Amino acid sequence: MHIDLVDRDQYATSGPPLEQFAWLRANAPVYWHEGDPGFWAVTTHQDVVHISRHSDLFSSSRRLALFDEMDEPQRAMQRLMMLNQDPPEHTRRRSLVNRGFTPRTIGALEQHIRDICDDLLDRCPGEFDFVTDVAAPLPLYVICELLGAPVEDRDKIFTWSNRMIGSQDADYASSPEEGAAAAMEVYAYANELAAKRRSAPKDDIVTKLITPDDSGETLSEEEFDLFVLLLVVAGNETTRNAASGGMLALFDHPEQWQRLVDDPGLARTAADEIVRWASPVNLFRRTATAETMLGGQKIAEDDKVVVFYSSANRDAAVFADPDVFDVGRDPNPHIGFGGGGAHFCLGNHLAKLELRILFEQLARRRPGLRQRGAARRLRSNFINGIKELPAGG
Repeated sequence: MHIDLVDRDQYATSGPPLEQFAWLRANAPVYWHEGDPGFWAVTTHQDVVHISRHSDLFSSSRRLALFDEMDEPQRAMQRLMMLNQDPPEHTRRRSLVNRGFTPRTIGALEQHIRDICDDLLDRCPGEFDFVTDVAAPLPLYVICELLGAPVEDRDKIFTWSNRMIGSQDADYASSPEEGAAAAMEVYAYANELAAKRRSAPKDDIVTKLITPDDSGETLSEEEFDLFVLLLVVAGNETTRNAASGGMLALFDHPEQWQRLVDDPGLARTAADEIVRWASPVNLFRRTATAETMLGGQKIAEDDKVVVFYSSANRDAAVFADPDVFDVGRDPNPHIGFGGGGAHFCLGNHLAKLELRILFEQLARRRPGLRQRGAARRLRSNFINGIKELPAGG
């Protein structure tokens, strides 16, 4: 079988290469993938979890967690972001940021999220685009709430996020340089937010993050800017694309949509199944810090190692009938939020809360919802994104 797991045109046309993933899991679970540079493609649930839980052997910092290569000055800047750090520096940063994501903080958002969903559905006409009218605005409203930012800023945040994630998609940006320019605009925006909170503190995440903790530690200006950047991307793109991918899955499996309509309480398990099925983040990169063995292959120090969550979440060794979309699947040990370890998604509870409430309200308020046109996918091997999903009913 011809193997190419990173062809962006393929993702734009048909999504993740599930047939290739299945062949690799069965025949070469740790596979040397040609490229510039070549890399080890890791496709089974077990091996992705192993890498995720061994930051000492598989570094996010040495060559960053992003697939594309960068020069050392770029890497040095990116290492200020938690995504591209290893313990103990990552542990320090995460402990500071955790103050803004306590169960109390997230739980307090439940009614607000329900109100947002109702408002979005109130404004949807008979036919609408599910991505731009529902899936995209929801996390943007929530991010504005978390940051204490004006709701009218959501359109700017949406544009910045598209330009950073979609730098290889002509609909969003024409070059990676435009993505970098968008990042600089986010940094400036973060600085403005921080300056406002220093002069007028509020009960929001920005105030928490610029206030020293009990031991006097706080985020530097650069660290804070990069955290806001991460929140704008991770807090927006993942939920947006999980919601869009979930709605598409329900359109493709009308019997599962009917189950949800008949029992909206299934939205709790449906949220996890949607994340497993859609796997909004397709891959991350690690770099081996020493020679090691994985899946019967010898990994050399500094080898590029890429984990594919879209594949691990279809692993029959872990999931019964993995190619069946089941809104009641329980247990569901998916790794759509990461395989555990240091980099397990900080906002996983918030994302699941948003998805649960959204699909509860959709099932209750729009039971006749149907797909009204072809879905258009993002040209990206990093984010499993959907750009358009016509809906109505």
